[in-house]
Amino acid sequence: MLLSQLPEDILYHILSYLDYKSLGRLSQVCQSIYHFVNRDAVWRKIAKEFLNTGITLNGTDKYSHIPLKERVKIAQNWYDGVCRRAVPLKWKTKLLPWLQLDGNVLFLSQASDIGAYHLSQDSGRVQRKPFEIYSGHKGDVCHFALTDSHLISGGSDGKILVHSRKTDMLMELSGHNQEVNCLDSKDGLIISGSKDQTARIWTLTSTCPRDTITMYDRVWSVAISPTLSTFGTGTACCENFSPLRIWDVERSECVCSLGSQFRRGAGVLDMVFESPFQLLTCGYDTYIRLWDLRLSPRKCVMEWEEPHDSALYCIQTDGNHMIASGSSHYGVVRLWDKRQAECLQFFQLTSDSVSSPVYCLRFSSSHLYAALATTLHSLDFSKNPIYIR
Repeated sequence: MLLSQLPEDILYHILSYLDYKSLGRLSQVCQSIYHFVNRDAVWRKIAKEFLNTGITLNGTDKYSHIPLKERVKIAQNWYDGVCRRAVPLKWKTKLLPWLQLDGNVLFLSQASDIGAYHLSQDSGRVQRKPFEIYSGHKGDVCHFALTDSHLISGGSDGKILVHSRKTDMLMELSGHNQEVNCLDSKDGLIISGSKDQTARIWTLTSTCPRDTITMYDRVWSVAISPTLSTFGTGTACCENFSPLRIWDVERSECVCSLGSQFRRGAGVLDMVFESPFQLLTCGYDTYIRLWDLRLSPRKCVMEWEEPHDSALYCIQTDGNHMIASGSSHYGVVRLWDKRQAECLQFFQLTSDSVSSPVYCLRFSSSHLYAALATTLHSLDFSKNPIYIR
């Protein structure tokens, strides 16, 4: 009996013992084996172990439109740091830009405007001119968030603007009296944090805040839990309490404080919920920390230190093994494998004579985009995939 004549369940079982290189070689045996080996079911177990294949810890697939074999090819380039670099956009004035990525559209804030740029489907290249511009702030945009239907931005003018992505409708939320440093939005819920030392809870049905929480410190970062029942806040850590706290959305009460060893000034600059019970944070103390909110007391279960003792301005996660971080000096982007203590790869995007923080970064299955003070950088990991044919 030929290998291709075996029952499918037996063949799946046999192939489950092969690594990705062996599967790539096996697919070259004949046409029928090629088509069988290329099925997603063959690659799913392997894909779970690679970086940024879109398979998350809870089993969801973020890039289901891309065959898993192709994603494993590209994932090997992420792991090895094989990429092509480009600078698709430049501007003259130094800014604090922010990014969001939605499919084939990249949103970039520049001063008081937010531009929406098409990305080429085949290459991920950023188009030179935005196809749409969201404006309305009287000062610079500090932060913005995307939902399926809205773009919500916070500015140095203390205003929060809610732009409809489907119509020209614009709503202004007033409440903060200083710049809105951070905000997050999910399912009609908006959480904002400001230099005015307050965090505010909003809904899309009112222009006034539902609740105001006095923080007694500048708020640098916020994140809403996937369950929508809690949210996290990160402050400047200039007072005698933990800069990192979890709050109940309905009661507006503090559920817990995370960590007790933060030194004065070790503010939390960015945070991301990986799941309802796992929170990633970074900031001025040069550490990325993973917090488990199921434990009692809640505590940090893993941490990774920036090797050059630079503050970490931003982080992103693939929901599984990979973390990308942006540093405060020389435009350094680092890739981390959570199963390893040391940095996996790093990319210095500026020269030693021109230093800029990485203010924000976002990545897709094949590209990473990083916003610096005067440039947008692109790292393309889809080129020249190796080892698998």
